[in-house]
Amino acid sequence: MKFLNSGTKNFQSVLKKYFSFKNETLSLEPFAEFLEAVKRTDFTNVLSFFKNNPVFLEHFKYYIHNIFEGKPFNLSLTEANILSENAFFPELKKRILNTILPPVEHENTVWYMIDNISLRPKKDLKYLHNLPENEIDEFLRMLDASDFIKNIKVKKEMLFAMNILSWRVTGMAMEVEVVRMAPEYRNFHNPFIALQNELEALTEELENDPELQLHSKDSRYKQIKIYIEQCLEFVNIAFKNSSKYGISGKINQSLLKIQQQIQRIYDIVSLLVIDTEEDLMINSKQLIFNVLRYKSHKNNISELVNDSTRLISHLITNHTAETGTHYITSTRKEYLKMFYKASGGGIIVGALCVLKMLYGYIPGSDFFHAFMYSMNYAMGFIMIYLMGFTLATKQPAMTAATMTKVLSEGENNTRNNTEFAHLVSKLFRSQFIAFVGNVLLSFPIALAIIYGLDVFFSQNLAVDKSDKLLKDLDPFKSKAILHASIAGFYLFISGIISGNIGNNSVFYQIPERIAKNLSIKKFFGARFAKSLSKYYAKNWPGIVSNFWFGVFLGATAPVGLFFGLDLDIRHITFAAGNFALGLYGKDFTVDNYTFWLSFITVFVIGFFNFFVSFTLSMFLAFRSRKLNFGQVSEIYKEIFRYFSKHPLKFFLPIRSGLDKKADDLMNSTVSTKSEDH
Repeated sequence: MKFLNSGTKNFQSVLKKYFSFKNETLSLEPFAEFLEAVKRTDFTNVLSFFKNNPVFLEHFKYYIHNIFEGKPFNLSLTEANILSENAFFPELKKRILNTILPPVEHENTVWYMIDNISLRPKKDLKYLHNLPENEIDEFLRMLDASDFIKNIKVKKEMLFAMNILSWRVTGMAMEVEVVRMAPEYRNFHNPFIALQNELEALTEELENDPELQLHSKDSRYKQIKIYIEQCLEFVNIAFKNSSKYGISGKINQSLLKIQQQIQRIYDIVSLLVIDTEEDLMINSKQLIFNVLRYKSHKNNISELVNDSTRLISHLITNHTAETGTHYITSTRKEYLKMFYKASGGGIIVGALCVLKMLYGYIPGSDFFHAFMYSMNYAMGFIMIYLMGFTLATKQPAMTAATMTKVLSEGENNTRNNTEFAHLVSKLFRSQFIAFVGNVLLSFPIALAIIYGLDVFFSQNLAVDKSDKLLKDLDPFKSKAILHASIAGFYLFISGIISGNIGNNSVFYQIPERIAKNLSIKKFFGARFAKSLSKYYAKNWPGIVSNFWFGVFLGATAPVGLFFGLDLDIRHITFAAGNFALGLYGKDFTVDNYTFWLSFITVFVIGFFNFFVSFTLSMFLAFRSRKLNFGQVSEIYKEIFRYFSKHPLKFFLPIRSGLDKKADDLMNSTVSTKSEDH
């Protein structure tokens, strides 16, 4: 109570300081001080003071009308909280700069006034929203501002703002790449041009009839609303078609910008619709709140990142989701096939372990070794991919997208959650057998190769590296868990690269260009061009992602060494191969502690490879599909209950009555090509 009393005194002192006389100043300082003082007191006291002191009210009202007189506010409608750049990074750079060093605005605008009256627009807007509505209404009536929406100057400003937005939108919607995203509209009347014509006609009518007022049954308003809906539908169709045609960051940004400006036109025109006297107050008040809301979000960086990256991440996870279906086994035959493919991957990785160890003996700089290790990993991973084998840790990034896609498109009920839990069990056992196949073959193959080299050269080549190899498998003497997590992060990044390459391939129509390229057809024939096109579409994203995954793994340790950082990677399959090399270098004479600790650490490394990669991929997939993390908690509980009842199904291909339903649940969603933005 003492705080309120001191706030009231402070508010009254501000009024006495500036409004005990007819203040002719155009300075914003009195208004800024008034607002700060009002926020420190009960707003009811403000209203009571004005009621009991009509002279102060008249002076304050005169000042408010004076500072707002003749100041345009169309910038607050056409610029605030609307993308100003056609690319993400220029927009991000601009918002960061505007946040650190606000731009200098023209002083004769409402935009400038808002910027200079409040340093905390979001908090001030929240304060106004929390005020009782009847008190705001009463305050506006006191200021004779309860029906300013019908003022001819205000209406002209609003119509001018709508016309500016419409002209901009029409230009962007006519761009060739934007039109290509919605071919369904090629044979229809262009809604953007029609909307522009309607707004120009409405502006002309207002010039001839200043008293012009729209109402909800007005044919002009209905027509404008129809065209706005058609424009928004154009954008929605373009976003849906991105799964079919791909999309670039620039086009994504252009579509977002069109969507924002069309929505803004609708917000403005809705305020011009007056059916009753009450609407004058409601719409006048709403215009004030809208302007403040737009301005409070004008430099919001998190919203920019969310809006600009959601669709791209959606498309990336969409491409990886389609790949991820191949990593989930249902039958015993598929389970054994996964083991066979993982074993093939383990054989190649076993050889890569030996090659990397041998490259370490070659004298050279850190960057030379980074190149050698990177090419060793990259060529090996590409070989695994092209030969149809499997690297177990590549699965999480793919399957996470698949699972999230199923989750977002399935029905949210208990029965569906049980079917989904069964699908998770199939995913887990597929991951499990892939780990087993990789590790079981990587260890003996590395051992066999190093033994063969020992016989051939009559020298144990692993002896000098054995101490380091075994130390790297000791989580207490090395940073094995951190390094395993780094590898998991790289697995996640490689999944993003694969999805991004797939999206770009579709957007730029690379397979179609190859198939129809005149030079290729002339020298190699149309059949070869078509085959090359299919091969590119099927394999190129995987080749590129595996190449970069290899580069990341190979370069981390040498680059970290160069910068004096203890950076490295640990991967379960390579850890198993290195374990074999370490044991051989020691002639298998290691104590039980070292043996069992290294053995357990191999699987701990695998867990962190899987956990980090899968978690990050799930987060990206959840975010891209706007899933609520809170709602998913029920599904996690159902998965745990299902595991408690059927633990063996998470490791072995045991048949269940839910198999067909789970397969249908996955196939019905993953086969969907066109999805909502």
